[in-house]
Parts: sequence; structure tokens; C-alpha cells
Amino acid sequence: MNHSEQLLVTIKKCSELTGLTEEAIRQYIKKGHWRERIHVFRAPNKRIFIKLKAVYAWIEGKGA
Repeated sequence: MNHSEQLLVTIKKCSELTGLTEEAIRQYIKKGHWRERIHVFRAPNKRIFIKLKAVYAWIEGKGA
């Protein structure tokens, strides 16, 4: 497993890389389209991080 497979980024960076708005990303999380521990991880300080590999798979229709 290489580094890019585990790359976690903030909502802002995910928005920049995917072209999705930050609000759209928050709605995908809120509505359960992006699931905890698959697409979304929360740091101990409650900051949200997005796993890019899982998000790209979801965008392509290949993931959970």
C-alpha cells in the first residue's frame, strides 16, 4: 500500500482536488453517502479528514 492510497485531506483540500464544493462534501457526509471510517475520518480533536482513494472510487461508481 503506497502513500497515496492512505492520503487523508481536509474538506477544503478535497474540494480543491475534486471540484466538489465544500458544502456538497458536508452534505454527502451528513446524508451518509460518504461513510465514517470508509470515506470520512475524525481526528481526536474532531477535525474531519477525507480519504481521497475512497472518494475517487465513489465518484467513479466503484466504491461503497
